[in-house]
Amino acid sequence: MLKSGKEAAETIGETVFRRIRQDIISGALPPGSKIRLEQTKERYSVSVSTLREILSRLTTENLVIAEGQRGFEVSPASRRELLELADLRILLESHAIGLSFATGDLDWEARIVAAHHKLSAIERQLLEGDASRTVDWVRYDWEFHQALVSACNSETLMATLSSVFDRFLRYHLLAESFRGKPVVDDHRRLFELAMKRDVGGAQDILTRHVRNGTEHVLKSGRIR
Repeated sequence: MLKSGKEAAETIGETVFRRIRQDIISGALPPGSKIRLEQTKERYSVSVSTLREILSRLTTENLVIAEGQRGFEVSPASRRELLELADLRILLESHAIGLSFATGDLDWEARIVAAHHKLSAIERQLLEGDASRTVDWVRYDWEFHQALVSACNSETLMATLSSVFDRFLRYHLLAESFRGKPVVDDHRRLFELAMKRDVGGAQDILTRHVRNGTEHVLKSGRIR
């Protein structure tokens, strides 16, 4: 079935939105860089009007700043925002863990098992020095944390947590280094505690996990 012109434009817009958003999170579009409309529309093969709509959407996630008549800029990275995102992630994910552990069924447990299996396989390769798997680790890290809270039965909570997680992740990618065995151990403990439905234990590990990750980013010297 052929798509109408409007539906095709919406599909292109969504695809480009995801590409630009991912480029901001990965650092391909660096913090504080100007987004020049003419150059950017060529880079992503999209019209200026669609590009403006996409950038306006990204301002609602604080990934882009609108500068009035001067256009748009990738949101800068700062120590203050990193600490705020860490607090917000702990708050949201801890609440979602409580809800999810209380209602999760066998399918929920299976999602966690599968997600942790993939994550731990990538982490073993990273520990062996294969830095090329960092991009895969980023994806599987989110899939594991998402699986833990996937039975919270709140689409709004999941969407908000996803946005905060990505903004927090941007700082880790800017640090350009894998945290090593401590993060692997945290994920293993979270997996074990999820299987036991130990809400308090999982929330404690998560808090330590996020705090230590924040310290790791700050010690990299790449965030002021």
